[in-house]
Amino acid sequence: MQPSPRRLPRPLSALRGQPVSGAGGGLVLMASAVLALVVANGPYGEAYAHALHATVGPLSVLRWINDGLMAVFFLLVGLEIKREILDGALRTWPDRALPGIAALGGMAVPALVYAAVNASSPETLRGWAIPAATDIAFALGVLALLGSRAPVSLKIFLTALAILDDLGAVVIIALFYTADLSAPMLALAGAVTAMLFSLNRVGLRRLGPYLILGAVLWLLVLRSGLHATVAGVVLALAIPLRASPGRPDDRESPLHVLEHALQPWVAYAILPVFGFANAGVSLAGLTPGALLAPVTLGVAAGLFVGKQVGVLGGVWLAVRTGLAARPAGASWRHVYGVALLCGIGSTMSLFIGGLAFANTPEFDTGIKLGVIVGSVLSTLTGALVLSLGPQATE
Repeated sequence: MQPSPRRLPRPLSALRGQPVSGAGGGLVLMASAVLALVVANGPYGEAYAHALHATVGPLSVLRWINDGLMAVFFLLVGLEIKREILDGALRTWPDRALPGIAALGGMAVPALVYAAVNASSPETLRGWAIPAATDIAFALGVLALLGSRAPVSLKIFLTALAILDDLGAVVIIALFYTADLSAPMLALAGAVTAMLFSLNRVGLRRLGPYLILGAVLWLLVLRSGLHATVAGVVLALAIPLRASPGRPDDRESPLHVLEHALQPWVAYAILPVFGFANAGVSLAGLTPGALLAPVTLGVAAGLFVGKQVGVLGGVWLAVRTGLAARPAGASWRHVYGVALLCGIGSTMSLFIGGLAFANTPEFDTGIKLGVIVGSVLSTLTGALVLSLGPQATE
């Protein structure tokens, strides 16, 4: 006998504000991506590309964005992951079951779809993780536009799923997309990490020392061969969650203070800048046959086909085995609509694509084209499925 749908606990982020970038930030991110396409295919396309590759100090503008600004994004992601696991919607194993199984399926199946498409092209198999990540900003933006067509519990489920999805993406980046490692830099980074957690251990609550050591950690990780954004997650895990013992979800805790300070900057500055810098792709000279290139087809099919199969299959498996129940007030049509929206892969897919083929820029256009096609198809079909039903009663 299947358990009846129950109400998922509301994430703390849903009560206090927008998670990571939120629906409003998602709409701004959409606009920045569209603007990038317009500029890249307009009279300023060459200037756009030249500006991104101009050198400022030791790095290009694009690397400052992808290695520097995105480290702040991953810091915010890490803060939210830590808070939700310790004090939020992912606090207990039953709470983690449904979004966890859905997130696992939503990462594994797209990767398998990409690998199947690229099985005969060994040089492109390295991009297997590109369609594995969901863009929470875009997905929540679409749900916001649908209003009461989507139950509140569904938005909470999508948020929890995306948090675990982000955690999986961080692990993938750390394990599979690293350059040649520098033992001395890694040792120094390890020492700084130990200092950060020692500050937490002794009960230091001022953010200044953490942020200073975090900046040093970012530089060491950048030079170590690991991707610099990993430093943001490590720093987040060291930030104290409680201002005093026995006061969970304390608004004055360093973690909450930092998270709330970063949220608007990430939502309305960092992610739009990243989207504008990475979504621009010139469509000049492209033919319909370009969609059948292994990278493009693998990414598009992974996002549109793999995500919906993986997420919906994960939810079905969790419900069928009795490990979890559907979100309260959500039908299978609602779940399927959200599974489709999980195929929106903009930010994280573009980011992982840049890491996977950092030394082979000839695949850059194919990555972006695949992300655009897969994300657009997922957006349109997901919105259509959710909009066809009656308004939610929640």
